[in-house]
Amino acid sequence: MTGPPRLGRAALFPYRFPVRPPGTVLFAMPRLAGLRAVVAVLCVAASLAAAAVGHGAEFVPGVTRPVVVGGDRDYPPYEYLDKNGQPAGFNVDLARAIGEVMGMRVEFRLGSWAEMRQALLDGEVDILEGMSFSEERAAEEVDFAPPSAVVNHAIFARKGERLARSLDDLAGKKVIIHRRGYMHDQLAARGYEQDLILTDTPADGLRLLASGVGDFAVVAMLPGNYIIRDNKLDNIEVVARSVATLRYGFAVKKGNEALLARFSEGLAILRGTGQYEALYNKWLGVLEDRPLPWTTVARYAGAVGLPLLALLGGSMLWTHFLRRQVAQRTASLSQALDELSRNQRQLVQADKMAALGILVSGVAHEINNPNGLILLNIPILRKAQADAVRLLARRYEEEGDFLLGGIPFSRMRNELPRLLEEMQEGAQRIKRIVNDLKDFARREEGSARSLIDLADAARMAVRLLDAAIRKATDRFTAVYEPDLPLVWGHAQRIEQVVVNLVLNACQALPDRDRAIVLEVVHDVEKNQVVLAVRDEGTGIAPEHLPHLTDPFFTTKRETGGTGLGLSVSAGILKEYGATLSFHSVPGRGTTAVVAFPVANMEHAA
Repeated sequence: MTGPPRLGRAALFPYRFPVRPPGTVLFAMPRLAGLRAVVAVLCVAASLAAAAVGHGAEFVPGVTRPVVVGGDRDYPPYEYLDKNGQPAGFNVDLARAIGEVMGMRVEFRLGSWAEMRQALLDGEVDILEGMSFSEERAAEEVDFAPPSAVVNHAIFARKGERLARSLDDLAGKKVIIHRRGYMHDQLAARGYEQDLILTDTPADGLRLLASGVGDFAVVAMLPGNYIIRDNKLDNIEVVARSVATLRYGFAVKKGNEALLARFSEGLAILRGTGQYEALYNKWLGVLEDRPLPWTTVARYAGAVGLPLLALLGGSMLWTHFLRRQVAQRTASLSQALDELSRNQRQLVQADKMAALGILVSGVAHEINNPNGLILLNIPILRKAQADAVRLLARRYEEEGDFLLGGIPFSRMRNELPRLLEEMQEGAQRIKRIVNDLKDFARREEGSARSLIDLADAARMAVRLLDAAIRKATDRFTAVYEPDLPLVWGHAQRIEQVVVNLVLNACQALPDRDRAIVLEVVHDVEKNQVVLAVRDEGTGIAPEHLPHLTDPFFTTKRETGGTGLGLSVSAGILKEYGATLSFHSVPGRGTTAVVAFPVANMEHAA
C-alpha cells in the first residue's frame, strides 16, 4: 500500500463492482493447481446438483450468478470506497482472492452497515465480508466462517476533556456508535440505549465527536486511527484501548451452509498458500499498534538519554563560557580576527573530544554489556518460542483458541516472532550508534598510510553493499577508469568513506527506478583522482548543504540517522589531503565528490 486511500462519500452508495473487467478469466489457480482444480470443480458440481434437485431453476450464488458480497462503505482499512468510488480494503481483496481460488464470480455492494446487515437478512446480498462475532448473532441471524482477523474496539474522546477506562464508565454519557454495529448491540443490552447517538458509519461518528457533539465514541481501533489520520481530526485521542476483542470475518444468512462452506474452504487455501498472510501484512500489519513496554522505554531513557543530555548540556555551557573568555582576551590584540578564528577551531575540537571521550568511556561500556546479552539471548528465545508454539498449537487444535499474555493465541503466535525481531533490530541499532560515536571520537593523526588504488577500494565497498544496492535500485552503474595513478591513504578507511556515500545515495532514492552512478576517474588538469557518487534521489535543500559534515547534523533522525557518518568521512579524507564536496538540486538528485591528490612518487619510500 503506497499510502492511506481517501475515503468514499455517501452519494456513491450502494455500489456494485465486479471483481474482473469484461473479457478476463475469472477462474485462476495458484500453485498446486491440479489438486485445487479438482476441489473447485467438485464444489461447483455439487452446488449445481443441489440447486437442480432442491430448488429447481433457482439461481445458485457463485455458479449461475455472481455472489453478492456486502460490506461497510466507510470502515477502513477493512472495507471502504476509495477516492475513485471503487471498493477497497483487506476484506475486499480477501473476497476477491477467495473468488479466484474457488472459481466463483463475486461483486461488491457497499453501503452503511445497518443497510448491509438488513440486506443480508432480506436476501439482497449473499454474504457479508466483515462481521464481528457474537453469540447472539450466531444464534439468531447468521452463520460465521472461521475468523479472518481480530478486531479491538476502543473508546475515543476529545483531547483533555474526559476519561473512560471501560464500557462501564460510559453509563449516563452521550456515546456515538455506528448503527447496528457490534457495540450498538452491546451498549443497548447494557441499558444505555437512551444515551446513544447513532450514525451511519464510524467516520461520521468520529467527525461528529470532533465537532463537539457527544462525550465519547466507541470504534474499532484500526478504523478509528485510520479515519482520524485521513480526516485530520487532531482533537481526538484514544482514552481506553481494547475494551472488546472480537473475532471478525465472513457471515451468511443462517442456513446458507453451502456458500459458507465454499468461502471457508477458499480462506483455508489462501492461508495454506501464504496469500492470506500477504494481504494481511499489506492492509493490517503495518497499522497494528504494538507499543514498547514502558519499563523498556524508561530503562533505555535512564541509561542513555539522561547521561547524554547532561553531558551535552554541560558541554554547551562550557563552550559558551570559553568563547566569552576568548573574545575578551583577544579584543585588544592587533590580529584579533586570526587569533579568534584559531582559538575557536581549537575550542570546538576540544569540546567535542571532551564530551565524546566522556560519553564513550563512561557510557559505551555500560550500554554494550547489557546490549550484548540481549543480542546473545534473543536467538535462544526465538528457538524456544518456535518450540513452544508447536506445543501450544496442538492445544489450540484440540481445545480451540485461548489467551496467552492476555491476547488470543491465534494472534499471539504471529506476533511473538515480530516482537523478538524488533527487539533484535533495536539492539543492533544501539550497537551501531555506539560504534559511530567511537569512530567519531577517534583521532588517528599520523595513522599508517600507503599507496592505494582508489578504484580497488571503491570496488570492495560496492561488493560489501551489494544487497543494499539491489534493494534500493534496479539501475546501479559503476565506472572505473583504467590505469589510475595511486594516491596516499588507508584502504579500509577509504572503503568506509565510499560505503557511507553509497548508503546515503541508496537512502535518498524514492523508488527502484531511480539510478545511482559511481565513477572513479583521473583529472589530469588538476592532478587528482576523483571519485563521484551521483544519485537521482530527492536532493538536499540549499540551506542544509553547508552543514552536511557537521557533527550530529542529519535530516534522517526519524529513521535512525546519527549525523556522524559524513563527519567521520570528512575527517578521514582530511588526514590524507583529500576533499569532500556536494552538489545537489532538490527533486533531481545529489552528487558527492571525493578528490585525492595524485601521490608524489618521490616520497613513496
